[in-house]
Amino acid sequence: MRRVVVTGMGVISPVGNDLESFWNNLTEGKNGVGMITRFDTTEQKVKVAAEVKEFEPTKYIEKSQVRKTDLFAQYALAAAVQAMEDAGLKSGENIDAERLGVYVGSGTGGINTITEQCNKFAQSGPKHISPFLVPMMIGNIASGSIAIRFDAQGPNLPVVTACATSTHAIGEAFHAICHGYADAIISGGAEAAINEVAIAGFANCKALTTCEDPESACTPFDKRRSGFVMGEGAGILVLEEYEHAKARGAHIYAEMVGYGNTCDAHHITAPHPEAKGASRAFKLALQEAGIEDLAKETIYINAHGTSTPLNDKSETLAIKLGLGEEAARKAYISSTKSMTGHMLGAAGAVEAIASVMTLKTGIIAPTIHYEQPDEDCDLNYVPNQAVKADVTLAISDSLGFGGHNGCIAFSKLKD
Repeated sequence: MRRVVVTGMGVISPVGNDLESFWNNLTEGKNGVGMITRFDTTEQKVKVAAEVKEFEPTKYIEKSQVRKTDLFAQYALAAAVQAMEDAGLKSGENIDAERLGVYVGSGTGGINTITEQCNKFAQSGPKHISPFLVPMMIGNIASGSIAIRFDAQGPNLPVVTACATSTHAIGEAFHAICHGYADAIISGGAEAAINEVAIAGFANCKALTTCEDPESACTPFDKRRSGFVMGEGAGILVLEEYEHAKARGAHIYAEMVGYGNTCDAHHITAPHPEAKGASRAFKLALQEAGIEDLAKETIYINAHGTSTPLNDKSETLAIKLGLGEEAARKAYISSTKSMTGHMLGAAGAVEAIASVMTLKTGIIAPTIHYEQPDEDCDLNYVPNQAVKADVTLAISDSLGFGGHNGCIAFSKLKD
């Protein structure tokens, strides 16, 4: 199979709206969680979220198009512009348009548009519904809009697997390039679901924390954890075939080496208690990466780490089963959700970016707010302070409602 490398990255997040600020804030342990400002929370059970701050869409989109574009697609386009500029790719110039693809997904799509237009329908009737309702709400519109923006005429696949969405999008893009269907793919995910309806829905299914203190609401792997904190934003990686990137003199961040995709087939929201599917996703990614002796690797895992009682316990078990007890205990593990909140369909891509940056910089971002160890979560979660390590293998896993499990692996480029 052909080799695949990362040549560009872009991010919109609760801790920074570009790669540099995002990474600096993560490694400094900056908390992106705060009180919800988007709507009145008086009647809501949940008061906190990790909102994107100071986002200016007109830096990336024509002003006339902003009102015709849902916020999730605005985030996606912004991150894609950053990633493509970072990669230095231009369709028709240094890549064939028919060999450039887009795999960008979203868990909830244009839920802000749906909410707004349903309210308008209830108040004023069908005549007042926007003619842009459908193209604004459909989950594939971010992927389509990015393709239009960059004249990407190759394969286009917007994945939807809830919280595993963008990990699967990146993994499927990786395989498409490996098998020769494209030379480069703009991959990742975007989400903008911090509104009154989505928050109420997640709260009523007992997924969100009701803690009102932003400094203790999101506590992955900590005994105090009580539910996840909603985040938002977008993460985009440009994946490119190695020889193609090398021939044009591209800057290469890391090599993508493995991908695992499984399903628990157990419950619509709860993870499998024996972590069978999640651990197998780890094993598949490592098998494809060709890692024969984990003892020789310095491993970093950007964990799904949602700060829910069931997920963190099950994920800890999945890591032990997937890597083996010895390798699991030696690995550095952190949940950057402790800072970004849970960005749903964008989470996997943003966490993949953090994993790649760990390989590049040798800095491991911490799990902040970690105070009370839990006997069910007994691995090294890099508590509260970043650490330095010469990481050779970076793994990112995502576990979504519906039992979807995704795991992707990156390594330093080996010529």
